[in-house]
Amino acid sequence: MKPFDRLALAAIIVIWAIHFTIGKVALAQLPPLFLTAVRLSLVVAVLAPFLWRPHPPMKRLVPLAICLGILHYALLFCGLKGLDAGPAAITSQLVVPFSVILAALVFRERFTISGALGVVLAFAGVWLLAGAPRVAPNLGSLFLVGAASLAFAAASIQLKHLGPFDVFVLNAWVAVISAPALFTISFMIEDGQIAAAQAADWRAWASVGFSAVFASIISWGMWYHLLVRYEVSRIIPMTMLVPVLAVVFAVLLRGEPLTVEIVGGGLITLFGVALTHLYGTKAGWDRTA
Repeated sequence: MKPFDRLALAAIIVIWAIHFTIGKVALAQLPPLFLTAVRLSLVVAVLAPFLWRPHPPMKRLVPLAICLGILHYALLFCGLKGLDAGPAAITSQLVVPFSVILAALVFRERFTISGALGVVLAFAGVWLLAGAPRVAPNLGSLFLVGAASLAFAAASIQLKHLGPFDVFVLNAWVAVISAPALFTISFMIEDGQIAAAQAADWRAWASVGFSAVFASIISWGMWYHLLVRYEVSRIIPMTMLVPVLAVVFAVLLRGEPLTVEIVGGGLITLFGVALTHLYGTKAGWDRTA
């Protein structure tokens, strides 16, 4: 891997990891669905020139926007609202076993025994994070983050069918479709958005700006740059560092507790994710490159 690409991969990992902690800053002052709608509106503002470029047909863009822009982002921020950043980052890794399960269903890829074990371990780790067998107060939030991972896995399957695409064009159209829908849903089920927006300080708006510019635009632009140049099996394992760094950032910057459940559940989840990634199906992960 070229030095620039190594640097890009390192930047992606740091951005994705710290995003969980930074996102908590905005969620402390803004309703999650409203925050997500504002974030995607900023994406539209930045990427507006890309809306005039060739894009995939709307019959493919709309389902993708529903899974990625509406369900994934909304569920993730709603879950993060009631969950510490560390456990949320670990739970988000369920996207890998969910992707393997969906690939088996959609592409008829066969599970391996090791892959099936990895799926079980990944979910067992999240179960431990939830404080099982006792009922933990953040169980609902963990479920929302897990559902967000499932939505992202579904979006990944759709992306695979799109073939080569301009990631900035795709981001722009996903945002322009999703933002109005999220504003509508927010004003239907949330309240106090205008008052919250007026009372929010610079830290909240800086957090929203970071999410839009760095998490949604820059990091995904660099990620697609790497995907088209390298095998998936070479770069995906490095993303295992994201939840590790996310826990470190959460402990250092927010003072979140580092409990036995977080350490044990995190290790079990990451081991299961790694096993699923490496041995999930007979077809292997390189076919997604």
